[in-house]
Formats: sequence, structure tokens, C-alpha cells
Amino acid sequence: MPFQQGSARTRQRTVLLVGIVVLLAALVLAVLLASVLTHGKQEEGPKMMKWKDRGTTKNLKEVILGRCYNYVTARYPELRDKDCLKIWESLEHAFIYKNPCNITTEDYQPLMELASHPIPCNKSLFWSKTYDLAHRYTKSNQKFLTLEDTLLGYMADSVSWCGDPSAPGINYESCPKRSECESNPSSVFWKIASKMFAEAACGVVQVMLNGSIEAGAFRNSSTFGSVEVFNLNPGKVSAVHIWLMHDIGGPQSESCSGHSIKKLKNILEERNLMFTCEDNYRPVQLLQCVHNPDHTDCRLCTSTT
Repeated sequence: MPFQQGSARTRQRTVLLVGIVVLLAALVLAVLLASVLTHGKQEEGPKMMKWKDRGTTKNLKEVILGRCYNYVTARYPELRDKDCLKIWESLEHAFIYKNPCNITTEDYQPLMELASHPIPCNKSLFWSKTYDLAHRYTKSNQKFLTLEDTLLGYMADSVSWCGDPSAPGINYESCPKRSECESNPSSVFWKIASKMFAEAACGVVQVMLNGSIEAGAFRNSSTFGSVEVFNLNPGKVSAVHIWLMHDIGGPQSESCSGHSIKKLKNILEERNLMFTCEDNYRPVQLLQCVHNPDHTDCRLCTSTT
């Protein structure tokens, strides 16, 4: 009888041990299977797109918010009612988790409505291939404003951004160049902002062009030549005054009677816009005029007629 009881206990222990081993084996198998399935999903999931231009600016949110708050508090406190957080959210919503080659003007419409503001008459300064000079000038002389001196342009100047359908929805590694696709976040943004800046211009409009490049001072492919010049409102703009700068980027030189300037003149006159042109101005001369605007050679710096 004791022998039978011992055998029964032994069988019970054996069954229990076998059950535990089977359970552990099942758990290990389940963990391995889950790991394989998860790894497979990760491999099969969408990968971040690769492009040729630089990726989204690091800490983009902080950069945009910082610039916005600085603009509406320190630079132009009359715009302090602007909601910088909503402005950032509308910008982010325009591109996050989206294919960066499928951005539309509608994507940016809420941002444009939130961040736009009036531009005083006679203060609009357009530029083409004269970025550094134009902004050195407006930084020293508050008489004129470029697009980059508006809230929209100030926030976005020299930063980049683009989204991606895969997580985290923002591509910090690369963004598409315009040559890869025209409907990319940067190109669409600047095209809309440039159009709005031109539409808002009134009075005498100033345009700083580079007369020292081989391609010509006025180019149809430029933002000014393809967007801004065609969105100036003849009912609001009384004249377009060209500042033709020299010795900026090369030995080539074009005067106010040059081929590309004549082409610009024809476009403006066909749109019933008065055309004037100041020739042979150099960067050093222009910047010196900021400090001595009454000099006889400084008509360019103070001209509004």
C-alpha cells in the first residue's frame, strides 16, 4: 500500500513537471513568435523618404515660436494680438505626415490668414539675386520692408521643413528640392507668401536687382519675375522703381537700357504700371547712403516717386 501511494505521488510530480515544462515552452514560443511578427512588421513598414535637400530644421517648433514672439513683442508690438502658438500649429498641420511632393496652397491657407498683416504704402522692397544686400539695407534703414521683414517671412527665413507619411511625420534628414518636385513645402510656402506680399503692396514699389550676373538682372524664372511682378495691383501701385545694383556677383553688367530690364519695363507697362530705373549703384555706395541720405548721389535711397 505505501508503495502504491509513492508511485501515485511520483506520477503526480511527473505530470506537474511536464505541465510546467510545456507551459514554459509555450510561453517561450509565444514570445519568439511575437518578436518575429513585430520585427517583420517593422521591416515591412514604410521607410522615411530620401531627398537631395537639407532636412527639417532641428527644433523647428522652438525656432518658429521664438521668432514669432520676438516679432510681435519686440519688433512690432502693434501685432501683439497674433497667436504664435496657433500660427505654429497651422504651419505644422500644413506639412506633417504628408507626402512632401503633394503640398497645396490650401494646406497653407490657415497659416496665411493667421500671420498676415498690412504693409504700409511706399515701404515694399522686392529683390532678386540681391538677398544679402537687400536685408543689410532694411536692417539699417526702417524705411523699407522686404518679404523677410514681414511676420511670415521673418519666421521662415533660412529654415526648412517637410513631412513624411511615416512616423514621426517630420523628415529631419532630407527634404525635396524644387528640381525634384515643385509642390514641396518650402516652394509652395514662399510662392504663396510672395504672392500675398505683392498683392499687399501700394504706392511706390522698390525693386533691387543684380545687374552683375550673366543671366540678366530680370529673369522670368525668378520669384519676382514669375510671381510678384504679376500680382502687383495697378489700382494700388503708382510706380515700380528699379534699383539696379552692380559688382555683387560677377563681372557682367547690365544697365537700365539692357535687354532684360527692357523686358521688365514692357511687362509693367502692359499692366499699366509706371516704370522708373536707377542705374550704376554699388553695394558700398548704397549702404553709405543709409548714414548720409542727403548726399547728392543718394536719390536711390530716399526715392518714393
